Amino acid sequence: MTDTPPDRLATNPKSPYHDAALLDRGIGIRFKGEEKTNVDEYCVSEGWVRLSVGKTLDRHGNPMTIKLQGLVEPYFRDTASS
Repeated sequence: MTDTPPDRLATNPKSPYHDAALLDRGIGIRFKGEEKTNVDEYCVSEGWVRLSVGKTLDRHGNPMTIKLQGLVEPYFRDTASS
């Protein structure tokens, strides 16, 4: 497995950018230098993140999200395992 997170990743299983193996490994996101824990999707090359907004759902039952522009820095949360 590579040590570089993908350019784009989504938590929604219906998305073509969803990768369960990478999500199980643990991905952390720094957005504009600040740690974010409510990221639903990100794209490094386009410079945006999609964040969950509370527990609100849209008419299809999906979480409501907001898209923010800025510097996105994904990283793997797992530490060096022995």
